This record gives sequence, C-alpha cells and structure tokens, in this order.
Amino acid sequence: MKMRNKPYLIALSFIFLCAGFSHGQKKTWTLQEAIEHAVENNVQIRQAYLNVLDAQTAKRDAIGGFLPSINMSANHSWNIGLNQNITTGLFEDVTTQFTNASVNVGIDIYRGRQNVLQLLRSNLAILASQYQIEDMKEDVVLYVANGYLQAVFNREALHTEQAQLKLTEVEFKRTQEQVNAGILPEGDLYEMEAVLATQRQEVVVAENQYMMAKISLAQLLLVEDYNQFEIAEEDFSVSGEEILVQTPSELVDKALNHRSDIKLAQTNIEIAQTDLSLAKSVTQPNLTGFYSYSSRISYADRLVQTDDFQLVPLGFVESTNDLVLSPVYDKEIASALPIAEQFKMNDGHNFGLSLNIPILNGFLSKNNIARNKINVERTKFQYKQQVLDLENSINQAYNDTKGARQAFKAAQKTLEARKKAYTYAQNRFEVGAANAFEFSQAKLQFESAQSAWLRAKYDYIFKIKILELYFGIPMNEL
Repeated sequence: MKMRNKPYLIALSFIFLCAGFSHGQKKTWTLQEAIEHAVENNVQIRQAYLNVLDAQTAKRDAIGGFLPSINMSANHSWNIGLNQNITTGLFEDVTTQFTNASVNVGIDIYRGRQNVLQLLRSNLAILASQYQIEDMKEDVVLYVANGYLQAVFNREALHTEQAQLKLTEVEFKRTQEQVNAGILPEGDLYEMEAVLATQRQEVVVAENQYMMAKISLAQLLLVEDYNQFEIAEEDFSVSGEEILVQTPSELVDKALNHRSDIKLAQTNIEIAQTDLSLAKSVTQPNLTGFYSYSSRISYADRLVQTDDFQLVPLGFVESTNDLVLSPVYDKEIASALPIAEQFKMNDGHNFGLSLNIPILNGFLSKNNIARNKINVERTKFQYKQQVLDLENSINQAYNDTKGARQAFKAAQKTLEARKKAYTYAQNRFEVGAANAFEFSQAKLQFESAQSAWLRAKYDYIFKIKILELYFGIPMNEL
C-alpha cells in the first residue's frame, strides 16, 4: 500500500518525547490509539504548538500598542568641588547633594492605524499556526493509518498461511496413510512432503513480514520492546463505499471548505495583505501626546531671614533733609526644607502634542511597500497552486479508490472460484481421482488468490480512508 504525501512528509521523523512502555508489559494498540498517540507526541507537532504561543505573545504586544507608555525616572547626585559658601561668600571645596525625579506619559493619537493592523495580523498569525498544526495532524494520521493497516494485512496473511499449514499437515497424514495402504503411489507422498515444506516456509516468511510491519509501526510510536507490542484484533471490513457516490468535483468543493492546508494558504494571503497595509501606514503622519511631571530636592543648608532686623540709613529727603532708614533683616543658616515640601515647591509640568511627518527616508518605505505587494501576489499564486494540487490529489485518490474497488471485487470473485477449484481438487485427491501434483497446484492457486484478496482488501480500505479524510470525516471516525 502506497500513499501520496507532501515532500516534507517523506522525510517526516516520528520521534516522540515519551519513553515508551515498560518492558514485560504487553500493550495492545487499536488504530485510534496509535493515531492519537502519534498526534499527541510527534515532535514536529509539539514544536508547532510553540509557534501558536509565539503568535499569542505577539497578540499581547499588539494589544499593548493601544495603551499609553508611562515611565518614571529618578537620580541622586553628589557635587564635590569648588562652590561658594553661603555663609562666608567664599569659594570652598564643599559637597552638595541633589535628587531629581520625573514621570513621563506618552500616547499615540494617530499612527496610520498601525496598532489596529498589528492586532489584526497577530490574530491571523494565530490562525495560521493552528491551521499548520491541523495540516500536520492530517499527514500524521495517513502515515500511521498506512503503517497500521500494513501490519493488520500481514497478520491476516500469517493467519491464512497458518490455517493452510494445518490443512496441509492433515492432507499429508492422509496421503501417508493411503501410500502405506497401497492406495496411492509413493510419488504422491513426496509431492505432499514438498508442499508441506513449502507451506512451512510460507509461514516463516509471513511471520517475518508481520514482525517487520509491527516493528515499523512500533518505531513510529517509540515502543522499544517490539516483542510486547501488539495490534488489536479489530474488524476492518470494507465500509465507507458510499463516499464514491460523490463526484470528484463535490469532493473538491468539500475539501476546499475544511482542509487545513487550504485554510492556511488563504490565511497567508490575508497576512500578506495586512503586511502591505502596515507598510503603507508607515508613510502616514504620526501624532502623539505627551505629559511629564518633574521635581527636584536639594540637601544643602540655606540662608533664611529672621524676624530681627537693623535700620540702615539709605540717604536724606532732598526737600526736608530727613534721614531715610531701611530695615535689613538678619539671616541665619537653616537645614534643607522637608522633602515633601521641596517636591511641591520645585515641581513642574510639561505637556503637548508631537507631529512627525515622513518625507524622505532613502526610499525605504517605498521599497518596503513594493516588496509586500510582491509577497501578496506570491501568496496568491501559492494558494492557486495549493488548490490545483488538492484537485489533482483528490482526482488521483478518487480514481485510485475506484480502481482499488474493482481490483478488490475481482480478487473476491477470483478467490471464490479458486476456493471451489481447491475444494474440488481436494475431494478428487482424497478419493484418488487426482494426484498430489494436481492437488498442490490447486492449493497454490488458492493461496495466491487469498493473498491477492487480502492485499486488495486493505489497499481498498486505505484508499477509502484517504478519501474520507479529504471529505472532512474526523480522525476519530476514520
């Protein structure tokens, strides 16, 4: 059984994080359990979930772009060196301390809708990441289902060979008894010995093929103890043939509405268009509002005026010659004012609007717009190619399924005919009307028909599963 996958699926490495199941404890896996385990533990899928987290973080960044920016700063400085002594008026080496503090608030009033576009893009990026995960899951489902059905096919082939071996052993004993009784020639016994040896060899080959199929499937699930790995006895009868009632165009229309790879391609177009709008918004004027509050504190001593004063003559009145006196208040050194009082006395406010109009930036904006336009066209072509690939895949899968159904029905008719021929040859051989060679030939043809029927059956089942996945049937219903 073969399936068509995307190129990256061929190189898909199913390495899982779990350490497998403990040795000595047999685990029987159903198809659904194998699929769920693969989907939950595939490393590439788990890495893709990190992309969702990145996109969600980018969304929080975009939401934060609507909020004002608030920053507070403060500094404390020591000034050591030559400064004027306030008491003597002389320059001396003194140490003074100052504290400055400020709060700044800024808000975008208009930025060419960049904030809105960033939020839109982040939402689209989240969608794209989720679609990518679903697309990977769909590929994993097909890959695991193919490996599982291959193992089931080999198991049933083994059961068939084992059943044939038992029948051959019975026929060999009967032939031996008839040869000993002189009913059949000794050559028939030699022929049956060869048939029995061949049948035993076929059982060994079937056992090896079944074991290799189990090992391949176990490796996909990282089950290290292959001997303790078993697949469940599930009934995989041919079902779901009603999907072939749909036409390929109906299947394509259905797939276009639900397939994750198509949704991903559509979302990539929207992301590219949003990036183009963002590139254009950079050329728009930016209007921002700002406000700042600041104050300072000094820890130096200060001269303060007291209530004591002296009258100092200033001169005489020219008309009366009276003496003019002026009070001169005494001053004293006092410690610095309380911090809260200084904050109130020395505070200041600054607010306003800032307008930035882009005029020329070396054609960077213009070239960025051109690049984003190209990217929009690129994503549109990628979407068209994705649709064409999907149409081709569905038409191919549809025709493959119809061909598999015809092959299965033909194999079924061949098996029925070969079974009748085998039964007839067996009856003739038992009564001596046919020799061992004729019987062995009928048996060989019957076994070949059984093998062809089994292979056609599981090939048909798998191809139906592919169509069901295209049609949108959930993984747990496959």
